[in-house]
Amino acid sequence: MTGLTKTFGDRVAVDDIQLTVSAGSFFGFVGPNGAGKTTTLSMVTGLLRPDAGVVKIYGVDVWENAALAKRSLGVLPDRLRLFDRLTGSEFLHHAGALRGLDRQTIIRRVADLERAFGIEHSAKRLVADYSAGMVKKIAIAAAMIHSPRLLVLDEPFESVDPVSAEVVIDILKKFAAAGGTVVLSSHSMDLIERVCDAVAIIADGRVLAVGPIDDVLAGKSLEDRFVELAGGATAVEGMEWLQSFSD
Repeated sequence: MTGLTKTFGDRVAVDDIQLTVSAGSFFGFVGPNGAGKTTTLSMVTGLLRPDAGVVKIYGVDVWENAALAKRSLGVLPDRLRLFDRLTGSEFLHHAGALRGLDRQTIIRRVADLERAFGIEHSAKRLVADYSAGMVKKIAIAAAMIHSPRLLVLDEPFESVDPVSAEVVIDILKKFAAAGGTVVLSSHSMDLIERVCDAVAIIADGRVLAVGPIDDVLAGKSLEDRFVELAGGATAVEGMEWLQSFSD
């Protein structure tokens, strides 16, 4: 990302971000609500046009050559809407077909993904009947079906139970170990600190710290470092009325 900028009216959502994510890394984005995480990732993945700046994926400009750049890209966007009147299996077949895979490859990969994500017993149910966590799992599976080099996941573990989250984390770690790149945003500081090897802390559309996670943490927990950089007073002043009850 070079000079990446986006405004909405008079509000600057992303302010001249300069950031490089190394290939093969497990990279985390953290920041308070409204920090610009989703806006940044939407521009990175070609879902939102920037006002200024350049995004390149493995050297290919996302906005100059979108078709080629997106071949390397798997995406779990914010507020994802699925074709939920399809079964889980049908949805994955559809995702594979949209990516131009041949029928036999789709059949083989769908079976592998259903087994890996533990959704084979729900594959014949409509996506509309899935829990929020199941929807996230099948959406991540769909993002991986064409074997991308880069996965960009916006809050992939929101509403996902801890057991399912560990399954997904294990799959993503194997993907990164094989040379794939994972970029994810999450409000879970513990998760980012545990699974990511690099992190960026952003607030008010600007990068406050970025680099290998040990360098960014500087001997502190990610939560403490986050509060130190992004602000967030722990004391609540002027709310003494909360200490007296209405009855």
